[in-house]
Amino acid sequence: MQEETVQPQNAQNREPADKPLEEQLAEARAQLEEQREQMLRAVAEAENARKRAQTEAASAQKYALERFAGGLLPVVDSLEAAVKSADVSGVELVLRQLVAALDKANVREINPAPGERFDPYRHQAMAAVESEAEPNTVVSVMQKGYSLADRVLRPALVTVAKAVEKQAGNPISDTDLD
Repeated sequence: MQEETVQPQNAQNREPADKPLEEQLAEARAQLEEQREQMLRAVAEAENARKRAQTEAASAQKYALERFAGGLLPVVDSLEAAVKSADVSGVELVLRQLVAALDKANVREINPAPGERFDPYRHQAMAAVESEAEPNTVVSVMQKGYSLADRVLRPALVTVAKAVEKQAGNPISDTDLD
């Protein structure tokens, strides 16, 4: 192993001895004040950015439904006109407009077909009925559900199949004996 020798720091790293202490102190204070001002500016800038982000988030939340509501206004107009005329075809037109407006807003129907597997995340079982269908499958839909993007707004209300229970045999009868 080699021994390392510690050498004193070279003169470049030291403050020149020819500067008076008062001048060195004044330079240090000036440098400290400059760094303090930079820190205060950085803190103020961060605070302004935080306030700006809060304002933008509040505005986005306030007006999030603006486009969706704008898409529904023609539906309201058409529905009012259909009610005044009592025309069934007008109501069907309004329904198509409403479905189109919901589709543009990425609102989708959850309408399971009979025989489709029951999904507790998208369906709500209102009843279980004995059926020849496979257990835990949808037998009928009571009310359609809706989802927004990948989030369920309202689950579909469904009736679910359960296995047919075997009827208990007559205990007096010997026909079911093994």
